[in-house]
Amino acid sequence: MLKNIDPILNAGVLYALRAMGHGDDLIIADTNFPSDSVARETVLGEVLRIDCSAAEVVRAVLSLYPLDTFVDDAMARMEVVGEPDKLLPVMEEVQVEVLAAGGSTMIGIERFAFYERSKKAYAVIQTGERRFYGCFAFRKGVVPPDVS
Repeated sequence: MLKNIDPILNAGVLYALRAMGHGDDLIIADTNFPSDSVARETVLGEVLRIDCSAAEVVRAVLSLYPLDTFVDDAMARMEVVGEPDKLLPVMEEVQVEVLAAGGSTMIGIERFAFYERSKKAYAVIQTGERRFYGCFAFRKGVVPPDVS
């Protein structure tokens, strides 16, 4: 155990979060997402797992992970097929966590465009989330220098 680090963040996830640089994407996906096959195309090349709800995983990740503030698509969700503006409870729960971490409103990305963005990501974390459309993309920002 480590102090001040959420215990659901395992060593593989911590490694990936630390290794990522500004502008790299992190995908946090539900259990139905093709995480293994998509993750094989990412920079990391393997799927990471945290068997908790999407909101719990997002909360833990965003406790350490800075969000990019230079682009409009740093926080995104997979759109519901045929209803792109619909927000499901899982999306609303994750949005609350994003806002609490200092982020803004997530944009929607069409399902197949989300898959393509995911393949170009640094890493994919598959959660234990069983509700549909619990898939999100977060672009890493920067950590500013300490003020002297």
